[in-house]
Amino acid sequence: MQTSHPLATGAATDGACSGNPGPGGWAVLIRFEDGSVEEFGGREESTTNNRMELLAALKSFERLKEIPRQSNLEIKTDSKYLINGLSNWIENWKKKGWITSNGKPVLNKDLWEALDAARLKGIKLVYVKGHSGEIDNDRVDKIAVSFSKGKAIALKCKKRSSLSNYQKQLETKAPHPHLININKLLSQLELVEKFAETGYGLKSEELSKLIDLPLKQLEQKNDSFKWRDWVVKPINNNLWRIQKDKTKAQTPLEADD
Repeated sequence: MQTSHPLATGAATDGACSGNPGPGGWAVLIRFEDGSVEEFGGREESTTNNRMELLAALKSFERLKEIPRQSNLEIKTDSKYLINGLSNWIENWKKKGWITSNGKPVLNKDLWEALDAARLKGIKLVYVKGHSGEIDNDRVDKIAVSFSKGKAIALKCKKRSSLSNYQKQLETKAPHPHLININKLLSQLELVEKFAETGYGLKSEELSKLIDLPLKQLEQKNDSFKWRDWVVKPINNNLWRIQKDKTKAQTPLEADD
């Protein structure tokens, strides 16, 4: 059947964990031939860095199976654990009943089995060094860390060719009042994040509406102040600039399982 969906041309995945074990996040980025990008991710409350790396790869396989893609598509990852596991170790693990060369049970067996069943012909995992300036790897790292810390992040979401039943219900039924409030908050946080990324100056009236702060109360402020995960700083000509709060601790690199 013919489809107007553009071909996927590349992808990147990453996982993060705040503590190992601890709250974790995973992220997937897919690029398309028309220049568009699709980003998505998720969170688990108690997990490990390696499980998040494996889960991100699994989610990328599942999504790529749903859409047209180049036959030689590559998935970028900074996890040698993931690449070595699927490329070198998994066949021996299966032969030995999921026992490692050291005689110990293979960790994350459930995810390795799911990955083995979901892997796609022609798809290749390619190693890229983490935090090296590679644009897609840096992006999925940012998304995964945001999910692990429970922070809002604006995602580039290309409309999917197949929707889950839950998504279809949201499109065909009136939203629940609580969902409306959540969507409003997410839209607000996404706008604030966008202004922080671009560095644009905002007039007092604009900032007042954006962060729901009464104009009179804002006009009384002469110094920088914190709003959620951002710092708002005064600049000349009655303008304000939003910046990320750099005092927050960064997620350290986690060791393999």
